[in-house]
Amino acid sequence: MVTKPPFDFDMRVSADKKKKKTNRRGFSGAYDTSTRSCEYPGCSEHGQYRAPKSPDLLDEFFWFCKDHIREYNLKWNFFEGTTDDEFQKFLDKDRLWGRETKPFSRQGDGNAWARLGVDDPMELLGEKATQNPGRVAALATRKLPSTERKALEILDCRDTMSKTEIRKAYKGLIKVLHPDMNGGDRTHEEQLQEVVWAWDQLKDSRFFKE
Repeated sequence: MVTKPPFDFDMRVSADKKKKKTNRRGFSGAYDTSTRSCEYPGCSEHGQYRAPKSPDLLDEFFWFCKDHIREYNLKWNFFEGTTDDEFQKFLDKDRLWGRETKPFSRQGDGNAWARLGVDDPMELLGEKATQNPGRVAALATRKLPSTERKALEILDCRDTMSKTEIRKAYKGLIKVLHPDMNGGDRTHEEQLQEVVWAWDQLKDSRFFKE
């Protein structure tokens, strides 16, 4: 009895093609296994070449013979019927891989600096370029001298408060920071001096009512 060796099989590519013939496309773009007829009017040749039906139907195809697929391709224009503006929008969108960008600010009113308490954007080039404008500056509702604006920030007050309310905040800080009122703790003397300076700027201010 003649037995076939277990590893005696043909590994050649040509042998594999003979075993299974799939719907592969050749180098010319022809589908050798296609059984369709050319869809060009009056043509009965073998339709081995496919072409998209329109720019909006790129997944739906016509099937043509070799001569008529060439004719179809010569007439194909993806942007047929597109205006200049639509064509430019397509180019702009294609530069971003079809993903539109969004602005950083939804408000887009051009007042971003003002909302941060900066009247002149060029102030960013000054000595405060890397400093946070602070909570009070961000909540500013009216213009004040820079010294009084700084004083409000030190006292943690708003520019809408009355002078009585600011005085109350000042006294509250004094009770916490002054050595005579916090058990002799002198670790906050520098902050105490700032608080006293801040109240001196605001106590006679004409911008705050009693």
